[in-house]
Amino acid sequence: MIKTSINLQDLRRKIYIKAKTEKTWRFWGLFVHVTKLETLREAYKLAKRNNGAPGIDGVTFEDIESQGVDQFLEQSRNELTQESYRPMRNRKHLIPKGEGKFRTLGIPSIRDRVVQGAVKLILEPIFEADFQEGSYGYRPKRTAHKAVNRVAEAIVKRKTRVIDVDLKSYFDNVRHDLLLRKIAQRVSDAKILKLVKQMLKAAGKRGVPQGGVISPLLSNLYLNEVDKMLEKAKEVTRNGKYTYIEYARFADDLVILVDGYRRWNWLLKGACRRLFEELDKLDVQLNKEKSRIVDLAKGESFSFLGFEIRQVRTRQGKLGVRIAPTSKARTALTQKLKEVFRRFNSQPIGKVIEIINPILRGWTNYFRIGNSSLCFCYVKDWVEKKVRRHLMKARQRKGFGWKRWSKNFIYQRLGLYADYKVRYI
Repeated sequence: MIKTSINLQDLRRKIYIKAKTEKTWRFWGLFVHVTKLETLREAYKLAKRNNGAPGIDGVTFEDIESQGVDQFLEQSRNELTQESYRPMRNRKHLIPKGEGKFRTLGIPSIRDRVVQGAVKLILEPIFEADFQEGSYGYRPKRTAHKAVNRVAEAIVKRKTRVIDVDLKSYFDNVRHDLLLRKIAQRVSDAKILKLVKQMLKAAGKRGVPQGGVISPLLSNLYLNEVDKMLEKAKEVTRNGKYTYIEYARFADDLVILVDGYRRWNWLLKGACRRLFEELDKLDVQLNKEKSRIVDLAKGESFSFLGFEIRQVRTRQGKLGVRIAPTSKARTALTQKLKEVFRRFNSQPIGKVIEIINPILRGWTNYFRIGNSSLCFCYVKDWVEKKVRRHLMKARQRKGFGWKRWSKNFIYQRLGLYADYKVRYI
């Protein structure tokens, strides 16, 4: 597509502009940019920044750097240009989801992560130009907090009937033929299509592996038609600056909000019907046990991205939104911390705090919006008591040692995490 020498950043910018201005353009000549050492080197940096466990071959970043990164990248480049590259099988890792269920994480080898990253760097600007405003999952400059904020703004504007959508094993059921067809609508490069197909087949006959570098981009592309349908519904029913339907999607987590007035009952039914039609085209099934229609005006609530969301009255008597961590999210945190305290029962408290602080920091940074202060108070008090119990057990005593150790000692001397400040939306 672009023959002259150009750095990666400028290349991505040019691809994005071309894709944005010409919606039917099919890009060719992309494979040569994937195989450039600059692209592979950037993909390696991104893979290392995310770190992660080794793949099925057991090769770590330390192993690669001991033998030379340039040699590793040159070898990968030669395999790609000579078309001898074959992805390895992903290493399977099970992550508990609760209630005895597990999510299968497919971990590619570092070599495959780098190649996937290189392909993603070239394809991402094409499909970013096609993605819709309501899509937030794993996209540049878009976060889960922004998706939650979009939902909160819709509720404030009286969109109080919510279609809470839960897709059944979405990542495991993506059809490769449909996905490759969607890629081919914008990419006219046989080598790129062959490479993506190899990546998909390495994970199995169906689905995109959770853990693959390119998987978030592909999973967003697969559901893009659902987003387009919802955007069209917004525009068709728009009345000047007022809209009567809104949505937010983060990967496979989707909520659709419809105006609460009865005159828009048809829109609620129509949105459900069109959603089923689009999902049927993609051969994606709804989880009927978890998908439901919620009426916030009746005091009901729903969960989205780990937050429980409900409509409330503010102190001024106006309608507002309450956003707080779900009880499930809080329980998952305390269970994880309990396991740390149990496993390191005989270790010095400094070692335990060193382990739990990053867990607390990550959890609070994610939930540090909305109305999380009450939940944060509970977590802070719970963790402090666990630390005190650990200290007392080390001295073979019972109780919490309220008089023996001050809060200043716990938080300042021992360094227990203490930043539970909420940033309100």
